[in-house]
Amino acid sequence: MHFISETLEDYVALHTENEPELLARLNKETHQKILQPRMLSGHFQGRFLSMISKLIRPTNILEIGTYTGYAALCMAEGLPENGTLDTIDNNEELYDFQRKYFAQSPWDSQIKQHLGNALEIIPTLNKKFDLVFIDADKENYINYFNMIVPLMNKGSLILSDNVLWSGKVLEEVKANDKSTKVLLEYNEILKNDPRVETVLLPIRDGLTMSRVL
Repeated sequence: MHFISETLEDYVALHTENEPELLARLNKETHQKILQPRMLSGHFQGRFLSMISKLIRPTNILEIGTYTGYAALCMAEGLPENGTLDTIDNNEELYDFQRKYFAQSPWDSQIKQHLGNALEIIPTLNKKFDLVFIDADKENYINYFNMIVPLMNKGSLILSDNVLWSGKVLEEVKANDKSTKVLLEYNEILKNDPRVETVLLPIRDGLTMSRVL
């Protein structure tokens, strides 16, 4: 679902910092070879993630939902030399694809891939995070949020993707549509949780920025 016209989206991308060459190749190969390429963050959102990371200069980044690694590489652009990015995904088939592009980047040694259940992996990381990007199974968004808030440094940022869910948050929810039900509850939690202050941005499919107080 396009919340603004495709022509206007093209104009926005045209007047945004160019997509780095490595990410352009990753973008192209994802669309050629991987199922559901619309899950890719893409040029505009990717440059937004990069800008946020560069402003924060996070020592530790956590990404829940790697897909093909595009967003991870964007956020890695803001890492200091001693920084790390832990990215978690449960799709074993994409692991080597991700690794191929991570290995070609300047941040290969700083990006740590984790394969499996994020709710089981996160407690084992033993880190405090400065930036978290949640972009995995929507039915666990609330569980992810409640798990990571205590692991965040004060003033750190949680980014949550797909919170407008192709506009389904404004439609009558079908009885079997658990993802939309959870996202509706999640959006209310972010708005009212006293531990964070939140802004919901209509970027692509909806991106929430929540600053930990």
